[in-house]
Amino acid sequence: MTTLKSKLRDDLTVAIKARDELRSSTLRLTLTAIQKEEVAGTVARELSDDEVEKIIAREAKKRREAADAFSQAGRAEQAERERAEGELLADYLPQPLTDDELEQLVAAAVAEAKAGGAEGPRAMGAVMKIVNPRVAGRAEGGRVAAVVKKLLAG
Repeated sequence: MTTLKSKLRDDLTVAIKARDELRSSTLRLTLTAIQKEEVAGTVARELSDDEVEKIIAREAKKRREAADAFSQAGRAEQAERERAEGELLADYLPQPLTDDELEQLVAAAVAEAKAGGAEGPRAMGAVMKIVNPRVAGRAEGGRVAAVVKKLLAG
């Protein structure tokens, strides 16, 4: 079992014993999503920590989107619960990149792409290919793409 998955299970046990309903239900749903992913496909397999991290990020993003939808519909109580679940899941993810850190990573990737012969707005794909593995789960794709566009434009 991966270390992140075992940490989730241990935290679930603690939450159940402490009768923390929010934490236990959130961790149960997340572990179910992980288990679903493990048995998807033709052969069941054990997920790596990186894959588990991606699932947690996906679940956290679902919570943020649901919170926005609930608040737009005027259902503040449900929106607050979704936000709380999203924050709880964020504790299991690596720290997100600051704007400065992201810009430095993208600038290095742009320089690397230019050295490889890609320039101008057409280099977007090449730069994204270089920067995505370095960012991996620490910044959302739309945010990365916006910085890449900004730096390629000049």
